[in-house]
Amino acid sequence: MNNENIGRRGFLHAAAGAAAFTILKPQVVRGAEANSAVRVGLLGCGGRGTTHTETILKNTDARVIALADMFQDRLDSAKQQVDKLSAAKGHAGVEQTFVGPNAYKQILDSKQVDAVVIATPPYFHVEHLAAAVAAGKHVYCEKPVAIDVPGAKRVLEIGKKAEGKVSLDVGFQIRMAPPFVELVKRIHEGALGEIVTGQAYYYCPRIDFSFPNAPEPVRRLRNWLQDRVLSGDIIVEQNCHNIDVVNWFMGTHPMRAFGYGGRQVRNNIGNILDNLAATFHFENGVIFSYSANQFSTGGFADVSETFICERGAINTSRKGVKIYRNKANPPEEIVTQGYITQEAVNEFVEGARAGKLENAAFTASESTMSAILARESIYSGREITWEQLNN
Repeated sequence: MNNENIGRRGFLHAAAGAAAFTILKPQVVRGAEANSAVRVGLLGCGGRGTTHTETILKNTDARVIALADMFQDRLDSAKQQVDKLSAAKGHAGVEQTFVGPNAYKQILDSKQVDAVVIATPPYFHVEHLAAAVAAGKHVYCEKPVAIDVPGAKRVLEIGKKAEGKVSLDVGFQIRMAPPFVELVKRIHEGALGEIVTGQAYYYCPRIDFSFPNAPEPVRRLRNWLQDRVLSGDIIVEQNCHNIDVVNWFMGTHPMRAFGYGGRQVRNNIGNILDNLAATFHFENGVIFSYSANQFSTGGFADVSETFICERGAINTSRKGVKIYRNKANPPEEIVTQGYITQEAVNEFVEGARAGKLENAAFTASESTMSAILARESIYSGREITWEQLNN
């Protein structure tokens, strides 16, 4: 789409097409015959990436055979874990490792790899995602898909190239959690009437700074979470989870946003915000309030969304869902079972194995853009519209 606007109708049209999946004959799926183990490569061997490999090895029949990272120590640590978990399942572990600036190209060039998990800093997601799709690999890319508007638009083009050829999944894993899937279906069918307002928040402990004595380029990469450019700042890198859930329930993106933010506690390291608040306005008049921080203390942490509807209310958290219908009866409660990311990772592996190809590029780009909308308002100190953002 290059420089053209991504309007509401355009996004909804694209998302509608992406909501379905494509069934292909097993023999056209990249890799071995149907029902054989999917061979996975991990690009980015930090905490999130290694957690994904653990989930894959413990809960699916896939093998993790290749690792790639900028740093040797990260690579070695991930290999040790993968080899241990692979041995417990009775098969070989890592067969290929790649380290350095060109590691992503080397792992994507490997003919042994069928699918790749991208868990690099968000600044690199667009480049790595484009390369993975061009290489014909099924790909699970961590959120956000980009850190700026041109990147989010480019992801739409990458999504078009992936359609019907490879799976392109994104780490907005809440969309795969059964309680949330069922609830969104009910809401969109009008079970509680229209959503009229709501609020969401993401409160978590501070993220520490590491490798303080490393040379500048290394220190910056090691601490990418503390860097505006590499991470996109906390509202894009982390808080996009809430914003994606809100967009999903609303069925569209906000038309404008206004926000504030600051550095109240973590003001001696990095340059990202550590607390913020924003108000999102949707086309149908719904106003949604949002707040977040990365310094919650005393063990408190919570991620939640609340939707006030015409005939009731919904509270969604990572622990479960509560549906309120009237004062006379207690809320209906649906508890989330197990590790919520597991459903998303399982579905990605199964899709790659069976040829059920999904494409999350369109909804993921929309949610990333919605987070960027709030960030740009916070940075500029003025309200930003969707149209202004695209221009």
